[in-house]
Amino acid sequence: MHFISSVFGGIFEIIALICSIIILVDAFKNEVWKGLVSLFCCGLYFIYYALFEFEHENKWLIVFGSFLGHGIASALYWRFR
Repeated sequence: MHFISSVFGGIFEIIALICSIIILVDAFKNEVWKGLVSLFCCGLYFIYYALFEFEHENKWLIVFGSFLGHGIASALYWRFR
């Protein structure tokens, strides 16, 4: 069971990482300082940028992929240590 949860956790983490990179690239394209603050400040501006300033045709799919992917992966890793 531990192996299966680790595999699924890894898959969700890869999905979340790809979605987060898409949001970060958009932040850097918008303004360099927004990208740097999103990258280096404890995630609060990243959340703000993703919810209110990020513009993409699949915005909510990418935002939910980023946030829920990290959450599900963390839950799987934590539950089956």
